[in-house]
Amino acid sequence: MRPMPLPATLAPGPFSTSAARGLGVPAARLLRSDLVHPTRGSHALLGPTDLRERALAYAVGMPQERAFSHLTAAALHGLPLPRRLEASAREGELHVIAPTSDGRVEREGCVGHRGLERRHTEVIDGIRVTSLAETWCDFGELPRGLLTITDLVVLGDAVAARMDAQLPAECQPRAGDRRSRGIEDMQAALLRRVRPRGKRALVHALTLMRPRVRSAMETRARLIFVLAGFPEPEVNAPVVDRAGEWLGEGDLVWRAERVVGEYQGSHHADITRRAKDTARLELFRDHGWQAREIFASDVFDHLKRELLLVRFAQMLGLDPNRMLID
Repeated sequence: MRPMPLPATLAPGPFSTSAARGLGVPAARLLRSDLVHPTRGSHALLGPTDLRERALAYAVGMPQERAFSHLTAAALHGLPLPRRLEASAREGELHVIAPTSDGRVEREGCVGHRGLERRHTEVIDGIRVTSLAETWCDFGELPRGLLTITDLVVLGDAVAARMDAQLPAECQPRAGDRRSRGIEDMQAALLRRVRPRGKRALVHALTLMRPRVRSAMETRARLIFVLAGFPEPEVNAPVVDRAGEWLGEGDLVWRAERVVGEYQGSHHADITRRAKDTARLELFRDHGWQAREIFASDVFDHLKRELLLVRFAQMLGLDPNRMLID
């Protein structure tokens, strides 16, 4: 015998047991083989196929006073997690946070956390998650060694860029700014916490964050110079001729020394984009700037990184032997 049709407001799901019973669906109907049960109290005609669907399926089976946090929230926010954590965030256990008084969530497929009452939350596509600033602070609670200081700065720069973009134009950071509303909000979120785990690393990362960053690799490129003791460049800053006329924008700009570093990601490989990039760098050089491209291999390969740093030190008039080049 074919199962009775579900009410239109439930199918295809996910839906909770209480929602189904409230619409008169018999308990026995929820046990039929045409339904899947992603977690206790959650049912659907089709199983979840991605993180968003899985989170929605779990959310309907849990009390309302819950939110997704930590790696799950980071993935739902679309933050640039390191590749080694992407699969875990999208396919592994879901991180769920509950009020302290309720205790940790204990159900298969979840990692439970407490302290929801002390965190700001927001809703993404119908899913309650910890806010961007709170999610960044929660990275300090991950096992030691899972994220490096560079990873924390990459994530923090991305959070700051996202939050700053929501501000009115007059409040957005300008070229050369080292602080922004987004960075200050992360700092405030950290200060609200009592004895937070990983505080030392988070505080250190906050000092290295900068606004106006447009990609994770821009952050990583900037940090190889900063951590080697180079003067800090401006991020995504205007490049001008000697009369002050605008020539373009540089990813990393040492204004006093008239040096530009341009990170070239995979999206720059398109022949049309490549031609425009080359013409722009030649324009900079024609007006007295030294400009050099930076590639992913320069960041991740030890020998290439060392060569890059030596060349930029020479361009900046620095003694490579006095830099922390290793």
